Amino acid sequence: MLKLRHQKIYDTIIYYTLSLLSGIFMGTTVAPIGAWFLAWVSLTPLWMLVVKFTLKTDKNYPSPPVLGFIWGIGYHGVAISWITGIHPMDWLGVPWLLSLIITLFCWAFISLCGGIFVSVWAALMVRLDRGNPYLRVLIGISLWCGLESLWSAGPLWWSSLAYTQSPYNLVILHLGQLSGPNTVTAVIVAFNGFIAEYLTQRRKSAKEERTLHPKTSVSSVPLWFVNSYLILATTLLITSHLIGFILYSNPLNFTPNTALKIGIIQGNIPNKIKVLPQGLRQAMTAYTQGYLNLTNQGVQAVLTPEASIPIFARNLPQTPLLAAIRERGVIAWIGAFGEQDSSYTNSLFTVLGNGKVTSRYDKSKLVPLGEYIPFENVLGGIIQRLSPLEAHQVPGQVNQIFDTPFGRVIIGICYESAFAENFRYQAAMGGKFILSSANDAHYTPAMANQHHAQDIMRAIETDRWAVRATNTGYSAFINPHGQTLWKSGYNTYETHAETIYPRQTQTLYVRWGDWLTPFILVITALVWPLVSKNCVRSFLHF
Repeated sequence: MLKLRHQKIYDTIIYYTLSLLSGIFMGTTVAPIGAWFLAWVSLTPLWMLVVKFTLKTDKNYPSPPVLGFIWGIGYHGVAISWITGIHPMDWLGVPWLLSLIITLFCWAFISLCGGIFVSVWAALMVRLDRGNPYLRVLIGISLWCGLESLWSAGPLWWSSLAYTQSPYNLVILHLGQLSGPNTVTAVIVAFNGFIAEYLTQRRKSAKEERTLHPKTSVSSVPLWFVNSYLILATTLLITSHLIGFILYSNPLNFTPNTALKIGIIQGNIPNKIKVLPQGLRQAMTAYTQGYLNLTNQGVQAVLTPEASIPIFARNLPQTPLLAAIRERGVIAWIGAFGEQDSSYTNSLFTVLGNGKVTSRYDKSKLVPLGEYIPFENVLGGIIQRLSPLEAHQVPGQVNQIFDTPFGRVIIGICYESAFAENFRYQAAMGGKFILSSANDAHYTPAMANQHHAQDIMRAIETDRWAVRATNTGYSAFINPHGQTLWKSGYNTYETHAETIYPRQTQTLYVRWGDWLTPFILVITALVWPLVSKNCVRSFLHF
């Protein structure tokens, strides 16, 4: 009895460890490691453990929601570990210990949210399981895509399964042109599911051979049925990449009459001095000189990073940068602060060649704690006592448009790069190219690389050229196929100019949005009631 008890404890530890390790492996698919290929197998162990639970009657078997929770913490904890780069926040006047507490809280909270996400997925998988492996794969896909859609509608979205393939597997990322990032996510989940079902059924078949027919080696599960999952997984992998390759091979059609030469300035102003008079002086010098250098190269417009000039827009006309713009007559997009009643917005402004400030885009997706206090009515007093951070920044309206002398433009300010729908809407409304303005200086190079990977996905999904200007890196130019034409160094001052080609094409995703997720959910809802374990048993014994 004691030996059996020890065996159960040992098995439980093994299951939890396997779940955690497979989640960690999924976390290594993104920067700084970038082992993107592991995404195609890292969900398989968790899937097998969930299926194993549905086949057992042992109440001591680990709960699938707990296993999913552990997997999610492993994945999201590793994927967003760059958030620890905000410590120490001495540049904001936060004491070292409190800075550490806030940093660890943010990391833990987001990781726990990721754990809850996968825990819900595992719980629903068990609840909805009817013993049919094919239906189980369909359920797994629809649940995962549905839950990712719900999470992406909130304020803490970042690490979808789709972005595990960026920037390395550009071919599969082109499936995003069909129905957005959930298209890629669905393929990854489906492949893992078929592999897991193949291994599960193969193991089950082998076990039956040993127990039921030890001499004849005859299994109640036909061999063709077991191998069908592996065949489907292989077919899915090849077909999805083939479709992606066809989309990837579409010519970009460079038309000289639409060419637009744009320059970017990477100011490299440390956050520790950015809001101080010293930082403002350095910014004025860096961006004014950079603007002059780029206009000497014949650019038609210049893009600066998020909050590159950390003052209100009404004060811009008095700056040396605006004087340079009036002198050279070249348009600039400047990151500064806008005013909204007694609050302010993090905004990007179009400044015409005569120095007039025209169109304005306000950042709508703010960083929790960094740019606003969640549940301010409840937590505002507590947070204010922990740190001197002031939460006066407010988000911009959803579904903004940004008109310029070059036509309508798609804008993404920093964190917004993770929200595909924001870019899709602007592309559908006539946005011809992407301007991504960001400041990742308070994180790590891994975050900057992941941020760049997000912009690559947005460029592919919308079939648009993307211009990315950041404070400390990585700034870049990206074509509609996700190819990086130029990428800056990190923690360096740089200026660069490239020619892009504004486009008005509309992918299926731009036209119809994420139609795939509701389609799969409807199909699952229609098929699920028709399937039962008795149907499966009859089929297997046919």
